[in-house]
Amino acid sequence: MNGMHRYLTTTGVHAEIAPDRFTDGGWVLSLDGAEQSHVNLAHPEEIFYEYLRRVGNVVDVVAPAGSPITAVHLGAGALTLARYIAAMRPGSAQTAVELEPELPGFVLEALPLPAGADVRMVVDDARAALPRVAAPGTVDVLVLDVFTGSDAPAHLTEASFYEEAAQLLSPDGVMVVNVGDDAGLTFFADQARVMRSVFADVWCLADRQLLTGLYAGNLILVGGRRPLPREWAESFEAAGPHPAGVLDGEGLGELLARR
Repeated sequence: MNGMHRYLTTTGVHAEIAPDRFTDGGWVLSLDGAEQSHVNLAHPEEIFYEYLRRVGNVVDVVAPAGSPITAVHLGAGALTLARYIAAMRPGSAQTAVELEPELPGFVLEALPLPAGADVRMVVDDARAALPRVAAPGTVDVLVLDVFTGSDAPAHLTEASFYEEAAQLLSPDGVMVVNVGDDAGLTFFADQARVMRSVFADVWCLADRQLLTGLYAGNLILVGGRRPLPREWAESFEAAGPHPAGVLDGEGLGELLARR
């Protein structure tokens, strides 16, 4: 396959799946020219994008290695993380929510899921879909990956949304939020404060330089209904990508106090 193009008629977005120039066997999903997802069909256990590798590190500490989990993805893209979970934790039950009706079919036509992957697709708004993606108290990992800084849908930034999402989590489950932001981290700080008002504990994972607020980039917020295990910090620091910045609840609070 040399690549595929399609205009998504619902939104008018131009979607393209093309070979990656930097990795052997990699493919990149772009929307209106902006790279959105990276997939390696031969090695779904490999995650190319740095921010998503940090999300994968969260998945890896939630339950013992190889144990199936229940995961919900709000924002499907090319299903990179769903493929990773299916490869690393066979038997996992997953649901992916995508707002653009034509995108999942386009992606799966070009980039089929690994054999045996159990991923249910739901076409809907991320918040509207919450009541039907899983039973309350059953989700081990809930990933929100739809934000593009200040252009984020307002109804997904409210405390009430996070409260609804938190109800889906198992007692030891976590919500993982990818926050892309500009230098200054104003939007990130707002979302971190909202999450801290809802969850018992909220941590941040990012390239250490991003925590200075001098650069634009992606930061990961991790919220739990219970305090997150202290030993996770060492695991995240060792796993990278490096230089790995890891802020526990106290560290995140100190960062927010300076913003």
